[in-house]
Amino acid sequence: MSRTRVALTFFFLAAIWGSSFAAIRVGLLAMPPVLFAALRFYLAGAVMLLYAVHSRSRWRPRGEDWRTVAVGALFFIAAHHAFLFVGEQYVTSAVAGVIISLDPVLAAGFAGLLLPDERLSRVGIVGLLFGLLGAGIVANPTPENLFRADVRGVVLVFLAAVAFALGAVLTRRFRTDLPAVSMQAWMMLVGAVVLHAISLALPSERLSNVEWTTDAILALGYLAFVAGGVGFLLYFSLLDEIGPVEINLVGYVAPVFAGFSGWLVLDESIQETTVLGFMVILVGFALLKRRALRDAL
Repeated sequence: MSRTRVALTFFFLAAIWGSSFAAIRVGLLAMPPVLFAALRFYLAGAVMLLYAVHSRSRWRPRGEDWRTVAVGALFFIAAHHAFLFVGEQYVTSAVAGVIISLDPVLAAGFAGLLLPDERLSRVGIVGLLFGLLGAGIVANPTPENLFRADVRGVVLVFLAAVAFALGAVLTRRFRTDLPAVSMQAWMMLVGAVVLHAISLALPSERLSNVEWTTDAILALGYLAFVAGGVGFLLYFSLLDEIGPVEINLVGYVAPVFAGFSGWLVLDESIQETTVLGFMVILVGFALLKRRALRDAL
C-alpha cells in the first residue's frame, strides 16, 4: 500500500471500530446484552469462515490449533463481549471506547507477569499505573457515587478490557500455523456458542425478549458484517503493512469516533473526566511502548 492508502485504511478502521460502541448501545435498547453479542458473532463468524474458505486458505483447525481457538473464544469473544455488552447498558459510547483502549496497556502488564522474557521495566510499570489511573479518572468514583450504575458500568467494561488483554497474552504462548482469518472465524463461532450458553442460563435473556426493530436489525448487521467482517479484514491487511505496534494505535483513534458517533446517533455528552482519563491512558501506552514507537517513527 502507498502511505496515503495506509493512512486512509487506518482511519477508516478506527471509524468502523469506534462507531461500533454506539451501534452496541442502539442494539441494547431492543436486545438482551449477552444474546445480542452471541447473535453478532454467529453472523460475523459465518462471514469470516466463508471468506477463509473462498480465499483457499487452510480453514480447518488441526490438533493443537483447537487449543488456541478455545482460549481466544473464551477470552477474546465470550468474556470480553459479555462484560462489554452488559457494561454498555450503563455508560456512554465514549466512556466504553476509552476504557477499551486500555487493552495494549493491560496486555503489557499481563505479559510482564506471565512471560519470562517480557518483564516490565520501572518505566513500564509507571506506564501501567498511568493506564490504571486513567481508567479511575473516567470512572470518577467517590463515596457518594461509588455504587451508581455508571461506575459499575465502567468496572464491567474494564473487566472486558482485562479479558481481552489476558487472552492476547495467553494465545501468544501457543504456536499455530492456522491463517489468522480462519483462526478468527473459529474463535467467533465457538465464542458465540459460549455466549449463547451464558445467555440461556440468565432468566432475562430470552429470544422472546428481543424487539426486532429496524434500528436493532441495522445495529446487529453493522456489528456483524461491517465491524466484524470488514473491520477484521482491514485489520489483518494493515497488520501486514505497518506491524503490531502501529496497529495498536487504532485503539487510540477509535475513542474519538466512539464519542462522535455517540453524540451524533444517541445525543450522548462527553464528560471532561472522560477526555482527561483518555489522555492519561495515552501517556501510559506511550511509556510502555516507548522503544517500539521510537523505532516505528
